[in-house]
Amino acid sequence: MQRSLGGARAESVTMSRISEKIAAEVEKLIEPVLEEKEYELVEVEYVPIQGKWALRIFADKEGGITLDDCVILSREIGDLIDVKDLVPHEYVLEVSSPGLNRSLKKEKDFVWALGKQVKVRMRTPVERRRSFVGYLREFREGFLHLEMDSDVVMLPLKDVEKANLMYDFGS
Repeated sequence: MQRSLGGARAESVTMSRISEKIAAEVEKLIEPVLEEKEYELVEVEYVPIQGKWALRIFADKEGGITLDDCVILSREIGDLIDVKDLVPHEYVLEVSSPGLNRSLKKEKDFVWALGKQVKVRMRTPVERRRSFVGYLREFREGFLHLEMDSDVVMLPLKDVEKANLMYDFGS
């Protein structure tokens, strides 16, 4: 017997896929522009917020990104996105730094985060758990080696649902 998703849930799944597709297209378009200007594209999100849509661009550069950098990038990539007509309706463009709890998605992000404390959520359980917090000690052959309480857990990157830095504000 085949079950269909409920109306609201099906709509949510469809909107999520559309959102991911738009974010991926925007990322593909703007990443070379940012790299040319010596910025790193960290993440692109296209999300609904209080009945409106927001296109969030998280960028960084050596020494950190400033408010002036965000304004310059916003103007340049906003025009490019509009000319290419990638977003099907009205949206708010937000350009900002990735923040203290920076998202980790690409292999280079995990190499950059070596030695730092990270939080990882897995799509499928590893050792009967889906959430892990520890220090990223190694990233090799597609596996994160996460030190937790003097034990090391190996997590396959392909199964990571979400990962981000855990900023330590001190004790």
